[in-house]
Amino acid sequence: MTIAEFEKVLSEGENLTVEFKTWIYAKDMRERISLAVDELIAFANAKGGTVYMGVEDDGTVTGCTEGYDTQKIMESIYDRTRPALFTEIEVIKYRGKDVLAIKVERDGTTYATSDGRCLKRLGRNSKPYYPDEMSNKYTSIQSPDFSGQILADSTIEDVNVLEIYNLKEKLKMRDPSSSLPELEDMSFLRDLGLIKEDENVDRLTIAGLLFVGKEAAINRLLPQAEVIYLHYSINNLEEYDSRLDLKQPIISVIDRLTEKIQNSNKIVNVQVGLFRLEVEDFSEKVFQEALLNALSHRDYLNIGAVYVKHYPDRIVIENPGSFPEGVTEKNIITHPSTPRNKLIAETLQRLKYVQRTGQGVDIIFREMISSGKPYPQYHAYNEAVTLTIFSAIDDVNFVKFIASEQNKLQRTFPLPELMILRYLTDNKRIMLSEAQELTQLPVTEARKRCNNLVRDGLIGLAGKEYMLTAKVYDAIKSDIEYTQDTVIRYVKAKNLIEEYLQSVEFITNEKVRELCGFTRQQARTTLDKMRSEGILRLEGKGRAAKYYSNK
Repeated sequence: MTIAEFEKVLSEGENLTVEFKTWIYAKDMRERISLAVDELIAFANAKGGTVYMGVEDDGTVTGCTEGYDTQKIMESIYDRTRPALFTEIEVIKYRGKDVLAIKVERDGTTYATSDGRCLKRLGRNSKPYYPDEMSNKYTSIQSPDFSGQILADSTIEDVNVLEIYNLKEKLKMRDPSSSLPELEDMSFLRDLGLIKEDENVDRLTIAGLLFVGKEAAINRLLPQAEVIYLHYSINNLEEYDSRLDLKQPIISVIDRLTEKIQNSNKIVNVQVGLFRLEVEDFSEKVFQEALLNALSHRDYLNIGAVYVKHYPDRIVIENPGSFPEGVTEKNIITHPSTPRNKLIAETLQRLKYVQRTGQGVDIIFREMISSGKPYPQYHAYNEAVTLTIFSAIDDVNFVKFIASEQNKLQRTFPLPELMILRYLTDNKRIMLSEAQELTQLPVTEARKRCNNLVRDGLIGLAGKEYMLTAKVYDAIKSDIEYTQDTVIRYVKAKNLIEEYLQSVEFITNEKVRELCGFTRQQARTTLDKMRSEGILRLEGKGRAAKYYSNK
């Protein structure tokens, strides 16, 4: 951990995965180990976390002043926990003081102290974890997927038959060829994995509760499965003017909130040739994908709700739980799908609410970019992930151009190509390394996407940089901007040629094409201009033409 990262932990204070414990005010090592063990047990039974020994409750670093042995501390924790708890200890050197960061991961096992005490983390505090909470919530034989686990306290009476009817009718519309709606209700639920047999009794899985459970059952068995909608007016962006609390099945939540968003949507008409394109403030497809992602990827062990904050110019969706392991803001588009709740994701796919698991982020980015809107913004925090989608259209000409080109080429641009075109619209040029970072692709794949756009005549290569071609500038930008850019391109090419002639005697049209990424005509135009400026002289004609420096 870097000093900056540690200081961020100090500034944010204790939370679901962070606990501060004194060292200097504990009377002896036994008390210190006891303090650490309680919190580590609570973390292990929740989401995992880190105990920082040598930090007071208010974040003041007092350090570990006496001699310590990290190996002995780990062994003491191991000896005082059942099952034995494995920990990692990092020594953080901070302003001349040592802080011990003792970390534990959650592995699904329930831990207790060697004297029989069991705790679980709740927000910033650790609370007793009673046996009835462990045994009654879920059955003893469980799926490794949280959403596939059986709710031991559930019965078939907790099923809302109207929700089953609703799912079947929607599936008929979305996929008329599906045979699932023809099944008897209980067979329908079994086929989807929404109910499973436990000791000869049919019970709901967590996914089942979230798709067909009664509101009272959701409130009783999984009360944190809540979505809170807040609306903010243009006159007051700090305090919401309406609120809706929903503890309903997933599809009912989606339908209810989609209707609220659509009712307040405004539409911008964009004329593209002979047809008119309607661009909504918030696309139904984008909003539904964003909310479905939140509901299928949220951490249901976290007591927080999903928040949908509806502002005049944006929607912010706040989701309890961090990104799945390995996913960050920098690879979220291309990282392989790692659903936190696999059965929920699979059910959404089989009900045709998503085309395939893991595709939602692609769809959100594609729809936003092709509509000329700002990129969706993801932000990860310790206990939550937020997604912001915006309503404003940044560039109407870009929307017209993309729609026109896709129609002309009879193909839909893949997301990476859209991202490159959008970047070039705003920044004029892009290097391959920048295209790779932007699209989150390996360099070979990023190069392939650039080459596709070169093939279609949309971008060109100038030296080591890709730029929009003249026809694209004509469609998106002004003549002045294009003229300015061609001047910049000439200056860059001239510098490359002059630098090359410092080490060799002459240069040819072919070499200029290779050096600058030009066409034959672009190379000839550049060489003729350098001749007219007295920088070069020409000897020979045709294929034998050679250009020498006049310096």
